[in-house]
Amino acid sequence: MALLNERLWHVSDADLEFLIRTASPGATDIWGLKRMLREDAAVRTAFLQDDRVIKRVMEDEQVLLRISPKLYFEILLRQAARDLKQVSYTLETTSTMRIPVFDSHELADLLEQERVLLYLADMLASFTRVTSYTLAIRVREGLWRKIRFNDLDLSSLIQLCEFADEEYQLGVYKRIGDICLFILGMFPEYAAHDYRYPFSGQLRPHLRGKVRISPEEYARQGRKFYQLAADHQAAQALELSGTFQDLHDHFLQAQKPLTFIADHYLAVKKHHFFG
Repeated sequence: MALLNERLWHVSDADLEFLIRTASPGATDIWGLKRMLREDAAVRTAFLQDDRVIKRVMEDEQVLLRISPKLYFEILLRQAARDLKQVSYTLETTSTMRIPVFDSHELADLLEQERVLLYLADMLASFTRVTSYTLAIRVREGLWRKIRFNDLDLSSLIQLCEFADEEYQLGVYKRIGDICLFILGMFPEYAAHDYRYPFSGQLRPHLRGKVRISPEEYARQGRKFYQLAADHQAAQALELSGTFQDLHDHFLQAQKPLTFIADHYLAVKKHHFFG
């Protein structure tokens, strides 16, 4: 559950090679271009938004073998910001219909905050792999209990908050907020259909050993834990408090660009990337 420092733009040499070979195939000063990409935000943005880069990322089925997931999602998020400026509304899905909401420019403005966009790219990349953990938790003096969970296990992570030492709290708070945002943004159909029957809208029955969480509860928990993350002393030291506060304050707006990407760029591929 790594933390992202919003001041840094870290990509691999392979990512830089991909950008240069795709956007500027005739370039000879590769080293100089790599340095410019790392140091000059305007040059970097021009390469990331180059039509040849966008086309290759969208069409190459093996793209994640060539670039990092973080760069991949950063490119998609930047393209989403551009595309959202070209439409007047987005669609919100209810149990029976899709409703137009005239908020596309507001969403594009959110993505134009560099720290938010880079955070979301890093967050999406983190869900392309899921890590399992086993922790020994002291219940009381002389009594320890092992808990097993993965970092997509919302219920276990919420329970873990009770026992996590101070140094681990921020990572847990962040991950809980990220899970809620990721589910509602990338897989809104799962959040809705797992809790209610799709046509009648009636609640599904609770099954033993299965926790059903409503979309409203995902949103509530997401906001709650992003606020806890924003208030944590370690977030202030990492200069992440502002980003966490933005995600708390604009939670609905933050999830909608993810849904836009899932619907317009990924479609069925999202199950491959995050499966």
